[in-house]
Amino acid sequence: MRPYLRINMAMSADGKVATANRAAHTFGSPRDGRHLHELRAGADAIICGARTIEETGATLGNGGPRFDALRLRLGRQPRPVRVVVSGSASISPDAALWGDRSSPIVAWVGASAPRRRVEVLSRLADEIWMSPGDDIDVKAGLRWLAKTHHVRDALLEGGGFLNDAFFRAGVVDELHLTWCPLLMGGAKAPTAADGLGFASIAQAKRLRLDSIKRHGDELFLVYRSRRKQPRTAAVQGGCPPVS
Repeated sequence: MRPYLRINMAMSADGKVATANRAAHTFGSPRDGRHLHELRAGADAIICGARTIEETGATLGNGGPRFDALRLRLGRQPRPVRVVVSGSASISPDAALWGDRSSPIVAWVGASAPRRRVEVLSRLADEIWMSPGDDIDVKAGLRWLAKTHHVRDALLEGGGFLNDAFFRAGVVDELHLTWCPLLMGGAKAPTAADGLGFASIAQAKRLRLDSIKRHGDELFLVYRSRRKQPRTAAVQGGCPPVS
């Protein structure tokens, strides 16, 4: 049994999640920031790609006492497991994530990652999970989180290549998108789902629009997978709605 998985991303009006030179990452409103921390408060594990962590300086933190209290009201542990995905074990030892030891940090690496890099990473992370293949097997990783860390709900925060891998594996249950009022442009600007993608429209991931709310000039959209996935009691009451 795998955890229930949500993805959360903010995007521009033209569907970009950063500028073409990847210089701009945080562009949502304060309300978008609160929504992010609300989603984190409802998660047992937060998952993020190594490149995104390096480029944004993310620590995957709780957001302060207000959201600590929300976690407890939702029946969560005081702190989530933080998962950094680095298939080649190449995340920098200088990443801001390593300076925040408020909760366990797990690293997912591929089976072919160089041993030297894995040894360095093992001194930084609290735990290493080695994928059974050269590429990260996200299904196996989620099952491992459920079994080893009792993760019922997980939140994925990108980047686009990692999101794509989870979409193609068929393990995304909800997609939260904040549609922001700016246009970035750029053929090489990253989107919410880069990577290999789907070869045809027939293979494309089908979603159902569950809710849409407006705050100022931003739209908050929640999509659900059309594939039927049983929702646990924790999920049914575990994620605050956008209000």
